[in-house]
Amino acid sequence: MHMQYLQGVANLYFDEEKCIGCGICIDVCPHEVFELVNKGKVIIRDKDSCMECGACALNCPVAAVEVKPGVG
Repeated sequence: MHMQYLQGVANLYFDEEKCIGCGICIDVCPHEVFELVNKGKVIIRDKDSCMECGACALNCPVAAVEVKPGVG
C-alpha cells in the first residue's frame, strides 16, 4: 500500500550540490522518497510521500537533506 500525505506540504529540503550519492537516505527512508539514478545521483522521487521522520537528515554524512517536522 502506498501512503501519501497532503500534497505539497512536506518540509523536506535536498541540496543536490552537497549530495555525494552514498544512498544512505534511500536505505533509511521508510516511504521510498529518494531514488538513485545516473551512477550515484540521488533525486527526490516522491516528496509528497515524506512523513517527516527525519531519518534521511539524521543519517546524511554531508547534511544534504533537511527535514523540519510539521504538517507532512
